[in-house]
Amino acid sequence: MIGRRPRDTVDPRALHAALAAVVDPEIGRPIGELGMLGDVEVDRRGRVEVTVRLTVASCPLTAEFAARVTAAAMTVDGVNSVDVRFGELGPRERADLATTLRGGAVDLTNGLGMRTRIYAVASGKGGVGKSTVTANLAAALARGGSKVGVIDADVWGYSIPGLFGVSRSPVVVGGLMMPVQAHGVSLISTGFLVPDGTPVVWRGPMLHKALEQFLHDVHWGDLDVLLLDLPPGTGDIQMSLLELLPTAAMLAVTTPQDAARTVAQRVVRMAREASMPIAGVVENMSSLACDHCGQHTDLFGSGGGEALALAADAPLLGQVPLDRALREAGDAGVPVVLADPLSHSAQALARISAALPVVRRPLAGRPLPLSVVSAT
Repeated sequence: MIGRRPRDTVDPRALHAALAAVVDPEIGRPIGELGMLGDVEVDRRGRVEVTVRLTVASCPLTAEFAARVTAAAMTVDGVNSVDVRFGELGPRERADLATTLRGGAVDLTNGLGMRTRIYAVASGKGGVGKSTVTANLAAALARGGSKVGVIDADVWGYSIPGLFGVSRSPVVVGGLMMPVQAHGVSLISTGFLVPDGTPVVWRGPMLHKALEQFLHDVHWGDLDVLLLDLPPGTGDIQMSLLELLPTAAMLAVTTPQDAARTVAQRVVRMAREASMPIAGVVENMSSLACDHCGQHTDLFGSGGGEALALAADAPLLGQVPLDRALREAGDAGVPVVLADPLSHSAQALARISAALPVVRRPLAGRPLPLSVVSAT
């Protein structure tokens, strides 16, 4: 019939639509929308050549990019093979892309009307497993379909890169950083910005500036949940957090020991005095789970989590046992909820992620963004 294509040829409009819908693994938006889809050529044998224009030539996710483009093209009738080639956006195109991304970014510091749930994971002292709890809650939430980001606010003792098994630098587009992607979670950490093993020797103003940049100069997109892994104690970072993120709620982590619980109460008190709500308490290392018999031993005592929850007037969201799977997963750079989901620790962390409450900070004492409309 006149006007109909032979069955063995490729519809160029269908092919272009399929390719334009491919989502950039770094930015999380379709490449057609971002102007990153270049030339598309197809011959009569169904062989397709696609050029993708990257934000930077050294993009670390080219293999994943190629796999996504190939898979999308192969869904179109008549396509038999795909050759993906990579180019690079020009300076003007990168600037335009940065403008587009900034225009669509969600301001996480705007305290009213945003849907992102923000949890500041805090502890009174180091060594209680706060970062491990943060990493696994993030991975569990992402596995459940939520869009999750993690800010490693422990700029001196950053450990999020190691717990997620990534060490590369973030891609920068027009002064806007793309968070590093790992296990379905968007990450930013000082550990991505300094050479491995280099100590970070910063004082108060620099710490505040770093946290401010992590919020304003990173393209987080439209997150469902943002977790902040705070340094232990009640120092400069905690004060900056209270100022920059008025909608954040605290998630306090302790062990059963009185020593950990006592110092954690100081962090809780700081939050209370600043009108920051307490989302709940997590008791980590609640027991030692035996690999062989499954028996739990109260290696660090008992009752610390319950006592802290009582003092904070907040729920005890869960108790996480210490087991071999948790340690091995942390060393391997894969959260235990993904590496060994049937382990004692993974099941406890998964239950806690499901139990995280939606907490809204009270409006009393907070400035409201009012606008004045003049009468005509």
